[in-house]
Amino acid sequence: MSTAIQIHDPLISTSNLSIAVISPDEQRRNAATSVLGECQNGSIREFISYPPDLHNVSRMLGNNFDVIFIDLDSDPEYALDLVESICTLGLATAIVYSAQADPDLLVRCMRAGAREYLMLPFDREEMAEALVRALVLRSVVRPSKKTNGRLLVFLSAKGGSGATTLACNYAVSLAQQSRQRTLLIDLNLPLGDAAINLGIKTEYSIVTAFQNSSRLDSHFLSGLLVQHGSGLFVLAAPSELAPTFVSADAVDKLLEVACRDFDYVVVDAGSRLDLQRKHLFDESAIVYLVTQVGIPELRNSHRLITQLSAAGSPKLEIVINRFDPYNMEIDEAHIAKALNRPVAWKIPNNYAAVRRMQNTATLLTDEDSQISRAIQRMSRSVCGKPDIPEKKKKFSFFG
Repeated sequence: MSTAIQIHDPLISTSNLSIAVISPDEQRRNAATSVLGECQNGSIREFISYPPDLHNVSRMLGNNFDVIFIDLDSDPEYALDLVESICTLGLATAIVYSAQADPDLLVRCMRAGAREYLMLPFDREEMAEALVRALVLRSVVRPSKKTNGRLLVFLSAKGGSGATTLACNYAVSLAQQSRQRTLLIDLNLPLGDAAINLGIKTEYSIVTAFQNSSRLDSHFLSGLLVQHGSGLFVLAAPSELAPTFVSADAVDKLLEVACRDFDYVVVDAGSRLDLQRKHLFDESAIVYLVTQVGIPELRNSHRLITQLSAAGSPKLEIVINRFDPYNMEIDEAHIAKALNRPVAWKIPNNYAAVRRMQNTATLLTDEDSQISRAIQRMSRSVCGKPDIPEKKKKFSFFG
């Protein structure tokens, strides 16, 4: 079963981190350095006061640290300004700590750029996990060079067509097959299931990105992501009911930043027709219209195909999910007539495997089966790898 990255021995991953601890309070500073010393063997430098001049933060701290721990409680407002300066300049990953469990302060810290909010007294395991996440997130931030990643959108013809299941497995397969930076965005609001399907837990969600659209950049986006054990990065939907209205500008901004930082951006769009915005109409984009063999699904598919076939639209590929050629009440000739275009992909029906994934986060692509091979063919076609040959059936008198 694929899972999110787990921390077993923090010293293995964080032994070479260079860390700064900034706190005017000796007791809190000592508490931080003591636990940090237990979690890693890298250098730790203590600063007994905040930098007096925020304009010279770069000169005073330089690029000498991987992670900077900042005490909030001595002067919360100044500490927030310091966090923002450090993050804006890209000097290090900022982690803040406080004895106060203040939700409003936590949100302000995140908006300033802090990647973790730790509580006193420190817990060694939480500190170790924070260090590893900080290291991973630091590596996510890309150089200024534009990547121009490909946008791959899964659009459901009708609720329950299985677009989320396909998007998750396709994204994992693409990350593994291409070995390039791949991001899955769960835009299936108000309640997306990508994180559950992948067996990962997230602190932030896509709603956080939309609420901070005006300051969304590579560094901010990196702090919202979770990395799956396959190497896939995920921007999850919220775990609680979220607003269904999202401005077109916010969606465009998110996709713009994501495509600049990742080679492949997979979007689980659910049935969100308002995704038809400027970034969807890039010539390199592919929209996978996921449908099933049924009158309501085919009717909706026909309407969507008409709408998505206008001049300048992205490449559209029809995916028939849960395809069972031996149990179809509508034959393939009528399907082709209803869709008015060929079907690009047929994903075999495997109810047991899908339910197992939903309940245990066991990916379809973890096993060698007809459904996993079909999904791998889809991902390999995008990254330019040859098709997987069909396995020849062995002759048997018993069928």
